[in-house]
Amino acid sequence: MTTWADVQEKIRHPGSRVLAEWRERRVIEAAERAAVGKTNALLRQYAGAEFNRLTSDWTATSTSADSEIIGSLRALRDRSRQLIRDNETAKNAQRIVWQNVIGPGIGLQAQVKGADGKLIKAINDDIEGEWCEWAMPETCHVAGLLGFADIEAWAWSQIFEAGEAIIRIVRQPFGGSRIPLGLELIEADRLMDQWQTARAPNGNLIRMGVEMDNWGRAVAYWFHPGHPGDYAFRSFEPAKFIRIPASDIIHLYQVERWPQTRGVPMLHATIRRLRDMAGYSEAEIVAARASANIVGFIKSEAGDEPEYRKREIDSAPGTFKQLLPGEDFVGFNPSRPNAALEPFMRFMLRSVAAGVGISYESLSKDFSQSNYSSSRLSLLEDRVMYRILQGWTIRKLRLRLHLEFMDAAVLSGVLSIDDYYTRRRVYTKARFKPRGWSWIDPQKEVNAYKMAVRGGFTTRAEVIAETGSGLDFEDVAQGLSDENALLLDLGLVVDTDPSQVNDKGAEQPQAGQTGDKKESE
Repeated sequence: MTTWADVQEKIRHPGSRVLAEWRERRVIEAAERAAVGKTNALLRQYAGAEFNRLTSDWTATSTSADSEIIGSLRALRDRSRQLIRDNETAKNAQRIVWQNVIGPGIGLQAQVKGADGKLIKAINDDIEGEWCEWAMPETCHVAGLLGFADIEAWAWSQIFEAGEAIIRIVRQPFGGSRIPLGLELIEADRLMDQWQTARAPNGNLIRMGVEMDNWGRAVAYWFHPGHPGDYAFRSFEPAKFIRIPASDIIHLYQVERWPQTRGVPMLHATIRRLRDMAGYSEAEIVAARASANIVGFIKSEAGDEPEYRKREIDSAPGTFKQLLPGEDFVGFNPSRPNAALEPFMRFMLRSVAAGVGISYESLSKDFSQSNYSSSRLSLLEDRVMYRILQGWTIRKLRLRLHLEFMDAAVLSGVLSIDDYYTRRRVYTKARFKPRGWSWIDPQKEVNAYKMAVRGGFTTRAEVIAETGSGLDFEDVAQGLSDENALLLDLGLVVDTDPSQVNDKGAEQPQAGQTGDKKESE
């Protein structure tokens, strides 16, 4: 009699057909589940990450920001500079950015307040006066050529063109200044960048010329003693370079990925398109000139001349030319200039403007393709970007330099503040005044600002900061006070004096006038 134990023993036998079939089914089922899982994973994949015949030529690598920059920085910088030298669109884009971000310069208003919370006018005036005196070219620039507003403009021109600007703080007086502070401007080319990795004598890692600690904080900068284009280096030798501590360097560049040690030109996304535009424009001009050189062709009947003879006929306005017997004239009607050139170049220019981050209307100065509302919207969006860049400039450049200026001015005795080092935060408070922009539609916007101020949605100071081109509320208020005082001394009344007339032109009641009238009654 066969028991259940005998059956199980038979199944467990290594040569059992039942066991072999069971194993085969398990393998097939596992393969099917794996295929289904893989299919489901592919179905859940992002369309932008698919690999198929349509994306087989799309090469993308998982590299860090510095790995991408090290192999491209010099070529990007050189090509960007060449375009700005020779291409009017690239030059105009650079000019638009620095003029809107910096303009006439970012002003300074000291904000030192007393215990009562009110501004201390005497100290603030001294700080602002010494700053204006130091900011002259002879005293703030080590070479004595650039005022501080020029240095700000240079910095943004370099950020646009080379991707970064480097300013060295030199703690000694220049040009007879009493304040031991000067600024040296250094081109990004001089910052050592030909080695992916190098080690400083102290063991710190040097990434493209920037010596860093373990946290990625800049410790020092390594510079070529001259322009690296003058000679080539074969290996890294510290003695051949200049090491400047990071405390003496202001390195301005925009970080798009972290960690990122160096900056890239703002034209990096549009360099190829700008070159294509220049090449296409040149090809059209060459084709048009070649076409203009040919007026027509002279066709002869076969057999009229025993051998080929080249002949050219000069032409002039108002003349008739007689052809030889058997000859006929065929005119040449070239298709140049190309009618599609203008819309195609507008399309390309829009792409360039988008890559830089400004509007097509600003870059091209062409407002024929838009109405008032769309043009106004474009300008307002541009100004949002410029305000962001202004704030970035204040944080990265002006705040740090203001602290350096205050320390140097107090240390040298130019500013006499006894408790400066115990209350440094109080005395270094300041408001920076970037440029503003005029109204697009003055009547509508003035009324809108007036209603916003009266409704409590904004303040006079904010309105003036946005539209005053570097002025602030205190400047405007003081100017109005001085102006009205002068008019009062001269016995003049104008309808812009709110103390004399209202906005309808009616005379305002003077202080005490109502009370005197009641007493007389």
